[in-house]
Amino acid sequence: MATYGTEDIRNIVLVGQAGAGKTTLVEALLQRAGVLKQMGSVDKGTTVCDFDPQEKVHKHSLDCAVVSLDYHGGHINLIDTPGYPDFLGRSLAVLPAVETCAVVISAESGIDRVTLRMMEVAKERKLDRLIIINKIDADPGRLQSLLRKIQQTFGPECLPINLPAGNGAEVVDCFFQSSGKATDFMSVPEAHTQIIDQVVELDEKLMEQYLEQGQEVSPEQLHDPFVRALREDHLVPVCFVSAQTGAGVDGLLEIFARLMPNPIEGNPPQFLKGEGAEARPIVIIPGPKQHALAHVFKVSIDPFIGRLGIFRVHQGTVRKDSQLLVGDGRKPFKVSHLLKLQGKDHQEISRGIPGDICAVAKVDEIYFDAVLHDSHDEDQIHLHSMALPEPMLGLAIEAKSRGDEQKISDALHKLQAEDPSVRVEHNAALNETVIRGQGELHLRIILERLRDRYHADISTRPPRIPYRETITGAAEGHFRHKKQTGGAGQFGEVFLRVEPLPRGTGFEFVDAVVGGVIPRPYIPAVEKGVRQAYEHGAIAGYRMQDIRVTLHDGKYHPVDSKEVAFVTAGRKAFMDACLKARPAVLEPIVDVHVVTPNGSVGDVTADLSGKRGRISNTEALPGGMTTISCQVPLSEIDGYQSKLKSLTGGAGSFSMAFSHYEYVPARTQKSLMDAYRPPVEEA
Repeated sequence: MATYGTEDIRNIVLVGQAGAGKTTLVEALLQRAGVLKQMGSVDKGTTVCDFDPQEKVHKHSLDCAVVSLDYHGGHINLIDTPGYPDFLGRSLAVLPAVETCAVVISAESGIDRVTLRMMEVAKERKLDRLIIINKIDADPGRLQSLLRKIQQTFGPECLPINLPAGNGAEVVDCFFQSSGKATDFMSVPEAHTQIIDQVVELDEKLMEQYLEQGQEVSPEQLHDPFVRALREDHLVPVCFVSAQTGAGVDGLLEIFARLMPNPIEGNPPQFLKGEGAEARPIVIIPGPKQHALAHVFKVSIDPFIGRLGIFRVHQGTVRKDSQLLVGDGRKPFKVSHLLKLQGKDHQEISRGIPGDICAVAKVDEIYFDAVLHDSHDEDQIHLHSMALPEPMLGLAIEAKSRGDEQKISDALHKLQAEDPSVRVEHNAALNETVIRGQGELHLRIILERLRDRYHADISTRPPRIPYRETITGAAEGHFRHKKQTGGAGQFGEVFLRVEPLPRGTGFEFVDAVVGGVIPRPYIPAVEKGVRQAYEHGAIAGYRMQDIRVTLHDGKYHPVDSKEVAFVTAGRKAFMDACLKARPAVLEPIVDVHVVTPNGSVGDVTADLSGKRGRISNTEALPGGMTTISCQVPLSEIDGYQSKLKSLTGGAGSFSMAFSHYEYVPARTQKSLMDAYRPPVEEA
């Protein structure tokens, strides 16, 4: 492997819609850089990135893959991501590992919702953004209008850094040269002037040289202001390529190696030290001699080498045989195997420097989003968390054979470790285990993996809708727990107050006890009891949300008071207060995006309106299709795929994502309350 320093590293993630050609583009880049003798094929299942058996069957990326290449002295790490909306969580999870987010747009299909979402998140995370228009040979006549649409959607700072020529057969550079052959639209001088003007705006001295003296500035002079323009969202370069024909691939490698920022030049990672309100931003120094600090952005369960923790080194040097701590853990682990990834292949390496993407194998303590470090000075350090889509679509599962429960439980834990957008819930009252994912395809892939990889034989059925409960007013609650059964008794008395919080706030517990009416050691017991009731609901058996609980008074007995007594008193006082505070049931509302043939738009919108859907937008798509955006209660969308197929003759598709919670209609709340049978408790 070539020797390189942090300043030579480029970390780039390829994101964008399914079918944009990201995996094929990676193949073209690897082949052009000399890593591959011949490009692999997605259809034939021979690509470096789509190595999982499921990906070969479905002929689409279902997970992220890491590869690297060396080009003109630079070391480029590429992360290929899935493009289906159902796997958006997996794509978002890897963003903290890179400086540059390269959004790949298909020239055939244009801008879609995944493109919009990834551009938005990359901007929020302060990543440098690059737009790659792929498949330029498929429809060269649409390229100019697509560029205009990109500028209208994302801003005038989206400027072409090269241009297609020869009807999409080749690509001409517009940055490193000020003149060149004829292009399919615009001209090299025009595009060159636009992007240089945009860059030099951030450097007064360079602008003076460029404007007043009329001197041409060299690419070397432009590098620093170019990187600054990327960091400050002053520039989003747009480049053209055809992964299939190879047009523009060399130019793209040149852009990666010469223009994209290295780990020192990019915006610093958003690390924090401390928890909650006490958390403060800290500065990470990407130097090899500092304390080692790395972030785990992906966990993979390899059938041969076990758990694989894939991480980005941000500070210091991680060496083979070094000792690393996981998060706030007290016991370090030994880095027995330090790996460099190339798709499914692993190469042993001796060290990882700042900016490197590496992996460790056979370390069970590693988990997604963990921070690895080599000193307790770095305890309580964590990365600003990435907001992943809420998994809303669920399936209740159970073992077909008695005795398989443990095998299924182990498999589910492994799936959750690999995919941060999967959630497994267990409702003890119903004895129901529910897998939740982003959509029908996501759940289907999960079930396939359970069956094929873990040999789990399960049956499925629709789960309960994840309703929530809350309160609409403030109220006081009180409970006195007294139990005497011979010998030592139990005593605890609690007075508390509940009040609603803004939607999405969550739960707050406030200790306002004064004068020692409840001794300090018993306060956590009261909170524990409150949280128990909070989890099981007051009127319909659903988890509560958006409530502040203030404990302000109580009594204790110097002999009979025990922790268990205050747990019970806290739980029942909370229930007493909630029943007085006008409790209500909330239902999840999801953002739904339906793609339908133009001829079916009327039928689809009428059906959605009948499901209490609120239509927010319709937009024409190429190929006689229309996308319909709306918000619909999750309870109404259950089994929608089959209904949509019947309405559109099988040509329609949809995706959804959690939006927010709203009050259920009064009739629905009454039926949920009538069906609820609260558990019988001891007095």
